[in-house]
Amino acid sequence: MMYRSTRGITASVGFGAALRQGLAQDGGLYVPSEWPAFTPADFGSLETLPDIGTRLMAPFVANDALAPQLESIARRALNFPAPVLPLSGDGRYSVLELFHGPTAAFKDFGARFLAACFERLRRPGDCPVNVLVATSGDTGGAVAAAFHRLPGFAVTVLYPKGLVSPTQERQLTCWGDNVTSLSVQGTFDDCQQLVKQAFLDASMLARQELTSANSINLGRLLPQMVYYAAASLACHRRHGEPLSFIIPAGNLGNTVACVWARRCGLPIGEVMLAHNANRTVPDFLASGEWHPRASVATLASAMDVGDPSNMERLRSLHPTLGDLRQAVRTCSVDDDAIRARIRADHAAYGRAWCPHTAVAAEAYTRLSEAERRGQRWCIVSTAHPAKFAEIVQPLIGRPVEMPASLGELFRRERRSVEIEASLPALRAAIES
Repeated sequence: MMYRSTRGITASVGFGAALRQGLAQDGGLYVPSEWPAFTPADFGSLETLPDIGTRLMAPFVANDALAPQLESIARRALNFPAPVLPLSGDGRYSVLELFHGPTAAFKDFGARFLAACFERLRRPGDCPVNVLVATSGDTGGAVAAAFHRLPGFAVTVLYPKGLVSPTQERQLTCWGDNVTSLSVQGTFDDCQQLVKQAFLDASMLARQELTSANSINLGRLLPQMVYYAAASLACHRRHGEPLSFIIPAGNLGNTVACVWARRCGLPIGEVMLAHNANRTVPDFLASGEWHPRASVATLASAMDVGDPSNMERLRSLHPTLGDLRQAVRTCSVDDDAIRARIRADHAAYGRAWCPHTAVAAEAYTRLSEAERRGQRWCIVSTAHPAKFAEIVQPLIGRPVEMPASLGELFRRERRSVEIEASLPALRAAIES
């Protein structure tokens, strides 16, 4: 399997090279040059995430040095569950929980897979690698946890000052050792742009090897395909029907993973993108005009993205507006609706949603009755509500239990460096 840039200028590369480069040299994102074709029968009776992941990702790693190690990588990275739990008595409405990893967010799947791959790609005598990651909340904590104290790797986390939850900020700043946390005077889009600029800066590349752990990196997306595969296969085996997903959408990496899984033949029905008040994608699908804009702060802070990078991958797979409208649906949910949905679903189901999950749950309620009856729908729960306790607890009137892994982080000392949103400031922080 080879990987080409979405911009078509850079030569195609293999799996390992695409992971290490992160961003293609022409500024594009790597996408597969061809697509494997699966049927549900190809997975036989496989049920666990490592087993399904090894089968699903094998064609994507074919002929690469990492191919013989894929099974061990999958078993190390995907060693926690992603359960699908019913929300309605007939099982036509369910939730996919992706917060059972070490940092209680779906980013753990991709971050741990990427770290396991990088560790095996490294050879004796290789220069240290600096992993750059821009985060709107959860990515940075997951990447820091995955690479913490991993020999030969340093991590630089960029997050927007004052625009992540207190629990998220603690996860971003509690590591020390080989992890440096930078509080950027700007938005997530500013952080993301700085990472992209760093990969194109000759002076920085001449001094050190850089790679990315954002969803611009191919290695983040492939393992995220696995939980969509597992959930849809379980539904198909039990009911003989595809499973449609409602995904909290920000930088669109999680969306691309689901669309890619469907492209490979997994039994996935509709894909709905549930956005917060950052309406760049919904407005584009409505008007046909792409207008990135500054992000606005919302309760669902990890989705506060005004210029989502992975739209480039979506448009590469579905190049015309008509194709894209057939591939995905969108909606937008404001903060008042998020609050109301957290209250209502706690009363209805006894469940506490994080604000991002609440966006997806609200999108479900906006489907017509015929749409709800006609398909099996699954909302994607991307983070544990304890990461947003200061928002969730007053709305549901009770404490949210803290996972043990998060409690451990609260006992660590916090360290961060504040910088302005400029490449010289980032360069100075890294080189110091």
